[in-house]
Amino acid sequence: MSMITTATWVRRGVAAPFPTKYEIDEAEIGRISKLAQLQLEEAREDLHEARQDELDTINSKLHRGPGNEANGTTTDNTQGDDELKEYHLDDYDDEPIDENGDPHATFGNVRSLAYHTPNEKDPYLELPEGEDSDTEEREELQIYATDNLLCAGKVEDEVAHLEIYVYEDEADNLYVHHDIMLPAVPLCTELIDVPVGDANDGKTNANFIAVGTMEPDIELWDLDVVDSMYPNAILGEAGQSGGSEEPEKTKKRKKKKVAKRNTEFHVDAVLALSANRLHRNLLASGSADLTVKLWDLNTAKCAKSYSMHEGKVCALDWHPTESTVLLSGSYDQTVIASDMRAPDAKAPTWSVGSDVESLRWDPHDNNFFYVATEAGLVLRYDARAAPSSGPLSKPVWTLQAHDAAVSAFDVNPTIPGYLATGSDDKTVKLWNVDENKPSMIVSRNLEIGRVFSARFAPDPEVSFRLAVAGSKGSLQVWDTSTNAAIRNVFAEKTAIPDKGTNERLVRVNASSSESDEGDEENDIADHAQDGWESMDED
Repeated sequence: MSMITTATWVRRGVAAPFPTKYEIDEAEIGRISKLAQLQLEEAREDLHEARQDELDTINSKLHRGPGNEANGTTTDNTQGDDELKEYHLDDYDDEPIDENGDPHATFGNVRSLAYHTPNEKDPYLELPEGEDSDTEEREELQIYATDNLLCAGKVEDEVAHLEIYVYEDEADNLYVHHDIMLPAVPLCTELIDVPVGDANDGKTNANFIAVGTMEPDIELWDLDVVDSMYPNAILGEAGQSGGSEEPEKTKKRKKKKVAKRNTEFHVDAVLALSANRLHRNLLASGSADLTVKLWDLNTAKCAKSYSMHEGKVCALDWHPTESTVLLSGSYDQTVIASDMRAPDAKAPTWSVGSDVESLRWDPHDNNFFYVATEAGLVLRYDARAAPSSGPLSKPVWTLQAHDAAVSAFDVNPTIPGYLATGSDDKTVKLWNVDENKPSMIVSRNLEIGRVFSARFAPDPEVSFRLAVAGSKGSLQVWDTSTNAAIRNVFAEKTAIPDKGTNERLVRVNASSSESDEGDEENDIADHAQDGWESMDED
């Protein structure tokens, strides 16, 4: 099994040009040593039990109860002795001798080891002057100012990890730069631009990512560090001790699952994350435990817990300019715009008639927001209009984007009126919603399986690039500007460079862009007619 469940772009120039290699300090060595000692003790106990079981089995063969002498017990004892010979129990405690007559140690004979005097460089660790083994590796890890990073949460052969890709637009190149092991299936990711944990040493900017998984804890990782073993910070129960607790205590605590909701940490899977771009130390999280929690990244503690929904909270988005307004969507089929300063105040609530899959504020007009649902709908709402008292709130328009759930949705941050949707029906569709008249431009099956993520690049230079991923475990970057229908629609709104007639679709390990012209009948819909699949327009 291999699938990518979530993907997030990193802007150009944010990543460090030369990421650093993870280095273990004394505290980390001590922590690893304690954990290794615990595992060693457990292994010794298991070995002792196995030996005891083996001896019990042998003894049961030698002693078959009273009256066995008359029935040939002597023969059985002789056979038992023969069976024991293969185990060499008589000389079990004797240490083996090497060819020089010295006993073998567990890790070899110490006297045969080479050593050097104090302050002398170890010849096995130090290279001769003029030789630098790190130069080539440093160049391989280099990230240029024109590169974008893509962070993809992936599950492969039941192993969960976060793959960090480098996308080189000019070279049509996409490759895995490094990866991070995760404790469970990743469900959501969010970029963090402030340092957290041990990296908080006075810097004002950083390149971190928060990862929500099937576990209740949120892990924060530094993307500028390669081969990290542990996250920089953990938001949740596991992070409350600050990483100072003993391994024995950690192990015992993990076996005890806290099922009761509380105000300090989540107790179920984390389904949604949203970082506040105006108050940069705040991170909101939505969980299957029905709560929304607000985290202070300076302290890695939960500042406030909210229970505004009656179902699992699966989508969050901070307002672009109103820094205290958070939009939340739930499986209770409602969307709520909450002022986090007044948790007890009655917040505007929109009923959407189906489970919410995702939502976004319109970056080009902050008075509106979009909601994608499990019923395959995309709805646009005016936040200024109070929700009606009826069973369903009235949207500005309703678009039947797919026949199955809209499992991926994004709004282009640079080009107004440009939307992308992906679905369980395995198709990716591009839409023009300018002037509140939604119309489909392109529909494609990109052979990625069920679509779980579709995200536009954040930089104006690559605003037409769309990263898509799904149930087949592959990540692709589609240059939508190379599609003729897209160029026809948006040529008047933005400058589109002419890159030939072939469409660019960049995959991992692809040495050049690939031509995916496809069948026009299946791939390109007439945006003036076929886009109106099912809409209610006001």
